Amino acid sequence: MSGWRAAEWDEGALLFTAAPGNPATSVFICRVAACSTHVAHNGGRCSACSRARWSRGNPSDFDVTYVPDAARRRPNISTGSLPGVSQFSLSEVSSAVRREIQYGIQQRDAAGINLVPQRVRRMVAALPAPLPTLLDLDESFVRELPAELAGMLNGILQHVRRARLEYEGTDPTSGDVWECSLVGLAAGPGRKYTAMHGVIDFRPVRQAWLRELLKDYGRAVRPNVIEFRQTVYAATLASAALTDRPHGDAPERLSMADMSAVVEAFRIAKRPENGQDYSTSHRRALLRLWRAFLEYVRQAGLMDHIPGGFALNPKFHTIAAVEISEDEIGRAIPEHVISQLDAHIELLGTSTAYESGGWTAADFARMYQVAYMVLRDTGRRPGEVTSLRRDCLQWIDGKPTLIYDNHKRRRHGRRLPITEATAQEIESWQKALQGLPPVPACEQWLFPSPGQRNRPRRGHLTPAQFCNRIFRAWVDEVIPALVDERLSDDGEPLPYDRAQIVPYGFRHAYAQRHADAGTRPDVLRELMDHRSLDVTMGYYKVSLSRKQEAVRSVASLAVDRHGNSRGFSDPLAYEVESVGVPYGGCTEPSNVKAGGGHCRIRFQCAGCDFYRPDPSYLPALEQQIADLRADKEAALAMEAADWVVRNLDDQIRAYSKSADEMRRKLDALPAEERAVVESASRELRKARSAAAFVPLQALTTLSPE
Repeated sequence: MSGWRAAEWDEGALLFTAAPGNPATSVFICRVAACSTHVAHNGGRCSACSRARWSRGNPSDFDVTYVPDAARRRPNISTGSLPGVSQFSLSEVSSAVRREIQYGIQQRDAAGINLVPQRVRRMVAALPAPLPTLLDLDESFVRELPAELAGMLNGILQHVRRARLEYEGTDPTSGDVWECSLVGLAAGPGRKYTAMHGVIDFRPVRQAWLRELLKDYGRAVRPNVIEFRQTVYAATLASAALTDRPHGDAPERLSMADMSAVVEAFRIAKRPENGQDYSTSHRRALLRLWRAFLEYVRQAGLMDHIPGGFALNPKFHTIAAVEISEDEIGRAIPEHVISQLDAHIELLGTSTAYESGGWTAADFARMYQVAYMVLRDTGRRPGEVTSLRRDCLQWIDGKPTLIYDNHKRRRHGRRLPITEATAQEIESWQKALQGLPPVPACEQWLFPSPGQRNRPRRGHLTPAQFCNRIFRAWVDEVIPALVDERLSDDGEPLPYDRAQIVPYGFRHAYAQRHADAGTRPDVLRELMDHRSLDVTMGYYKVSLSRKQEAVRSVASLAVDRHGNSRGFSDPLAYEVESVGVPYGGCTEPSNVKAGGGHCRIRFQCAGCDFYRPDPSYLPALEQQIADLRADKEAALAMEAADWVVRNLDDQIRAYSKSADEMRRKLDALPAEERAVVESASRELRKARSAAAFVPLQALTTLSPE
């Protein structure tokens, strides 16, 4: 203890006086210009100024105009018996309690947790007297304290209990139930601090030999608590499988057949709370943890008494990946729901009044709103958006491009074309960042971390902070109403299930939007940065019932090359009597029989009496007309023969006649019927895209030999 915070701790007077320049001590000046009172948070107000601001209706100019009464403020440093704002005294507690508090604070210093003098002073004042040692405190006493005091006291008690066990020579890992705070394992991935609550229970593992192997693994590897609990759960599934085997309790007689039974238990594992199936990705994750555990204990010589046949064979002991279910195709947030979210975007981030480092609550709200817009418009995963760097936007040939990292597939520096509207939002936020107080260790990120209690802000906003707290509070609590397109029996809109609105759903909505617009699957695969085309093709799937319903909506609106109505009587006739070609349907019998591959005047559809376009082909027609006009301009510039230009003019007029007639028919429909036809047209375009697309991997060349 000697030399502990020598510039701040007076061992003789047992008095701590904070040094405002010490980065390990949270001491800052009240943001009110005329107030010099110390506060615990940078950019915060002292309690007296906060009360005064609230009583005056929270005026915007309060910080610059309010002049507090100095006589009514507690001094920062006091020479009397009552410590000042930036001081705390340990003279009123026992010698043992004083040493325990000092030791706990010292350990928190090593963990990078800032010391808040005001909080220590309040905690010391709350301790019962007399108190021989902190270890005599009842758990109910800690629970009744305010959260910030209970957190500090629990942290100190954690270090004191661990030190006591070390002094007594007691091993906290000797039993079948480990107390996380005493074992000293990290709380989770990315969390460097020690877990303060909970236990790791080995008792569900029925075989004693397997329980001991797990304990040895935990002592040696020291995984974080979340990973270790999952490993124990994986071992619990294996234990249940081994219980039904003849030699489950005799490890020296185990064989590969026993390991096969264990893997089968992973394949059929269900959630214990409701009996539902685990996702394939979760089962594979459990198997990976079981594999890592076995590999370590085998290599460490802890399984020398167990036959080598009891091992995972990489060829037979696997769980096949199902990429489509992994990406959860079909969980896209509907466009009408996204429109309702957009209408309340100004409320995003207003569920918290958190302020830090000179950033106001409005600054943080603006950051969250930009993160939402990027998430909505780009279809990137939440972790890819929150980890965007400040220079993530580039303009190439006058078009904006987003630079991001695909963490899931470990592909960094990926490029995505984005709209100018999204680029403008990013640029606006980049300019706002330049005017905000810089945050140490956060300068490179577009969305800096809002920080943690007692810890300085480091790195970027995390998906958990945005998705689980800010976004969830906005959707569940702040937005007043979200309605579905479905109606109740009374004709009133039904409320939309808010649990279905998750940030990852914007990625599905982005992909579905492109698929509905007819984007080619190989192009969408690049936009989504998918590894497997099977995942991308999931967005193009249209069920038979949906396709038949779509055909029923558009079949009657088909026209011929002259613009005359030539609708089909029913969906069966539409499917049997015509075949889809690039710019419409074709009813020429030999071409229908050949699936569209036997046309003598290919790409001259507008001049054929068998041509039957319908509204689902309108985008293709419009694109063809635009291409023909471009070709005509090129032909004129090249001084091509008159008959070439005349042919292009004839095609433009013919295609335009068909397109104009279909637009006229659509405009004549009631709004509700027109919406149904447009929706059906999107479904048919999507189905045709999937049917017509042949990936390069599927093309093979057979040798004539």
